[in-house]
Amino acid sequence: QVQLVESGGGLVQAGGSLRLSCVASGSIFKINAMNWYRQAPGKQRELVATIFSGGTTTYADSVKGRFTISRDNAKNTVYLQMNSLKPEDTAVYYCNADIVTSSVSTNYWGQGTQVTVSS
Repeated sequence: QVQLVESGGGLVQAGGSLRLSCVASGSIFKINAMNWYRQAPGKQRELVATIFSGGTTTYADSVKGRFTISRDNAKNTVYLQMNSLKPEDTAVYYCNADIVTSSVSTNYWGQGTQVTVSS
């Protein structure tokens, strides 16, 4: 059984920084793309950033230049460094990954971590 567990959320003032972590555990053969999504109250879940197994990254326009996604393949961990936070970044942040176990690739979600940015 594979699990994704996020940590690092919290309350921060506008302009501040937070670093989210997500650790994948279980019978993992390989992790392909790793993603961070977020969902604000009353809004749809949106893709924030992606990092592929080779290190290529993509970002939503709303976070470009402020957020950085990275991964440590040896630790099966993905990070999201969030700088210059704005109140509109307030949301539950979810880790998501395409994980290969045995010969099957499955998409997994973490339970989410709350990020609140006060003005």
